Amino acid sequence: MIPLVCAQKEKTMDIIISNASGVPIYEQIEEQIKGQIMTGEMAAGDALPSMRVLAKELKISVITTKRAYEDLEKDGFIESVIGKGSFVKGVNSELMMESLRFAIEECLEKAVEKAVMGKVTLDELKEMLSVIYEDKKSIT
Repeated sequence: MIPLVCAQKEKTMDIIISNASGVPIYEQIEEQIKGQIMTGEMAAGDALPSMRVLAKELKISVITTKRAYEDLEKDGFIESVIGKGSFVKGVNSELMMESLRFAIEECLEKAVEKAVMGKVTLDELKEMLSVIYEDKKSIT
Protein backbone atom coordinates (compact mmCIF):
# COMPACT_ATOMS: atom_id res chain seq x y z
CA MET A 1 0.00 0.00 0.00
CA ILE A 2 1.35 3.39 -0.94
CA PRO A 3 -0.21 6.42 0.72
CA LEU A 4 -0.34 9.33 -1.65
CA VAL A 5 -0.96 12.79 -0.29
CA CYS A 6 -3.09 14.93 -2.55
CA ALA A 7 -1.56 18.37 -2.71
CA GLN A 8 -4.60 20.63 -2.59
CA LYS A 9 -6.51 19.45 0.48
CA GLU A 10 -3.90 17.24 2.17
CA LYS A 11 -6.01 14.12 1.72
CA THR A 12 -4.43 10.69 1.68
CA MET A 13 -5.19 8.41 -1.26
CA ASP A 14 -4.19 4.78 -0.78
CA ILE A 15 -3.56 2.75 -3.91
CA ILE A 16 -2.65 -0.92 -3.69
CA ILE A 17 -1.21 -2.54 -6.80
CA SER A 18 -1.10 -6.31 -7.22
CA ASN A 19 1.02 -7.79 -9.98
CA ALA A 20 -0.53 -11.20 -9.31
CA SER A 21 -4.18 -10.16 -9.74
CA GLY A 22 -4.39 -10.57 -13.52
CA VAL A 23 -6.12 -7.18 -13.72
CA PRO A 24 -4.18 -4.53 -15.64
CA ILE A 25 -2.52 -1.98 -13.35
CA TYR A 26 -4.36 0.97 -14.91
CA GLU A 27 -7.69 -0.75 -14.15
CA GLN A 28 -6.62 -1.38 -10.55
CA ILE A 29 -5.84 2.32 -10.18
CA GLU A 30 -9.15 3.34 -11.79
CA GLU A 31 -11.25 1.04 -9.62
CA GLN A 32 -9.58 2.13 -6.40
CA ILE A 33 -9.96 5.83 -7.20
CA LYS A 34 -13.59 5.29 -8.25
CA GLY A 35 -14.20 3.45 -5.00
CA GLN A 36 -12.72 6.27 -2.94
CA ILE A 37 -14.86 8.81 -4.78
CA MET A 38 -18.05 6.76 -4.43
CA THR A 39 -17.51 6.16 -0.71
CA GLY A 40 -16.82 9.84 -0.08
CA GLU A 41 -13.18 9.34 0.91
CA MET A 42 -12.40 11.75 -1.90
CA ALA A 43 -14.76 14.66 -2.53
CA ALA A 44 -15.43 17.01 -5.41
CA GLY A 45 -12.50 19.36 -5.87
CA ASP A 46 -9.93 17.13 -4.19
CA ALA A 47 -6.66 17.12 -6.13
CA LEU A 48 -5.22 13.85 -7.37
CA PRO A 49 -1.47 13.39 -7.47
CA SER A 50 0.06 14.29 -10.82
CA MET A 51 0.48 11.40 -13.24
CA ARG A 52 4.25 11.57 -12.75
CA VAL A 53 4.07 11.60 -8.96
CA LEU A 54 1.64 8.68 -8.96
CA ALA A 55 3.84 6.73 -11.37
CA LYS A 56 6.92 7.41 -9.26
CA GLU A 57 5.22 6.45 -5.98
CA LEU A 58 3.80 3.23 -7.43
CA LYS A 59 7.00 2.52 -9.40
CA ILE A 60 5.10 2.15 -12.66
CA SER A 61 5.13 3.81 -16.07
CA VAL A 62 3.65 7.28 -16.55
CA ILE A 63 1.82 5.79 -19.54
CA THR A 64 -0.07 3.53 -17.13
CA THR A 65 -1.15 6.40 -14.89
CA LYS A 66 -2.06 8.46 -17.95
CA ARG A 67 -4.36 5.67 -19.15
CA ALA A 68 -6.03 5.41 -15.73
CA TYR A 69 -6.60 9.18 -15.51
CA GLU A 70 -7.90 9.37 -19.09
CA ASP A 71 -10.40 6.59 -18.38
CA LEU A 72 -11.48 8.22 -15.10
CA GLU A 73 -12.03 11.49 -16.94
CA LYS A 74 -13.96 9.75 -19.74
CA ASP A 75 -16.17 8.06 -17.13
CA GLY A 76 -16.88 11.42 -15.45
CA PHE A 77 -15.07 10.84 -12.16
CA ILE A 78 -12.29 13.40 -12.56
CA GLU A 79 -11.49 16.46 -14.61
CA SER A 80 -8.07 17.61 -15.71
CA VAL A 81 -7.08 21.24 -16.03
CA ILE A 82 -4.00 21.95 -18.11
CA GLY A 83 -1.28 23.38 -15.92
CA LYS A 84 -3.19 22.74 -12.68
CA GLY A 85 -3.71 18.99 -12.49
CA SER A 86 -6.53 16.51 -12.06
CA PHE A 87 -9.39 16.92 -9.61
CA VAL A 88 -12.34 14.88 -8.41
CA LYS A 89 -15.39 15.96 -10.33
CA GLY A 90 -18.70 16.59 -8.62
CA VAL A 91 -20.66 13.41 -9.23
CA ASN A 92 -24.24 12.42 -8.62
CA SER A 93 -23.66 9.56 -6.19
CA GLU A 94 -27.12 8.09 -6.76
CA LEU A 95 -26.52 7.98 -10.52
CA MET A 96 -23.05 6.48 -10.00
CA MET A 97 -24.44 3.80 -7.67
CA GLU A 98 -27.10 2.92 -10.24
CA SER A 99 -24.41 2.63 -12.90
CA LEU A 100 -22.38 0.40 -10.58
CA ARG A 101 -25.40 -1.82 -9.87
CA PHE A 102 -26.01 -2.19 -13.60
CA ALA A 103 -22.40 -3.26 -14.18
CA ILE A 104 -22.68 -5.77 -11.32
CA GLU A 105 -25.87 -7.20 -12.81
CA GLU A 106 -24.15 -7.66 -16.16
CA CYS A 107 -21.30 -9.57 -14.53
CA LEU A 108 -23.68 -11.68 -12.45
CA GLU A 109 -25.70 -12.53 -15.55
CA LYS A 110 -22.57 -13.92 -17.22
CA ALA A 111 -21.72 -15.89 -14.06
CA VAL A 112 -25.24 -17.34 -13.90
CA GLU A 113 -25.07 -18.36 -17.57
CA LYS A 114 -21.85 -20.27 -16.87
CA ALA A 115 -23.33 -21.78 -13.71
CA VAL A 116 -26.38 -23.04 -15.61
CA MET A 117 -24.14 -24.51 -18.33
CA GLY A 118 -22.04 -26.24 -15.69
CA LYS A 119 -25.11 -27.43 -13.76
CA VAL A 120 -24.05 -25.52 -10.65
CA THR A 121 -26.97 -25.19 -8.23
CA LEU A 122 -28.25 -21.86 -6.98
CA ASP A 123 -27.11 -22.75 -3.46
CA GLU A 124 -23.60 -23.55 -4.73
CA LEU A 125 -23.55 -20.29 -6.67
CA LYS A 126 -24.66 -18.32 -3.59
CA GLU A 127 -21.95 -20.00 -1.53
CA MET A 128 -19.29 -19.12 -4.14
CA LEU A 129 -20.49 -15.52 -4.25
CA SER A 130 -20.47 -15.32 -0.45
CA VAL A 131 -16.91 -16.64 -0.21
CA ILE A 132 -15.64 -14.30 -2.93
CA TYR A 133 -17.44 -11.32 -1.40
CA GLU A 134 -16.05 -11.94 2.08
CA ASP A 135 -12.55 -12.46 0.67
CA LYS A 136 -12.65 -9.17 -1.28
CA LYS A 137 -14.26 -7.32 1.60
CA SER A 138 -11.44 -8.35 3.95
CA ILE A 139 -8.84 -6.95 1.54
CA THR A 140 -10.33 -3.45 1.45
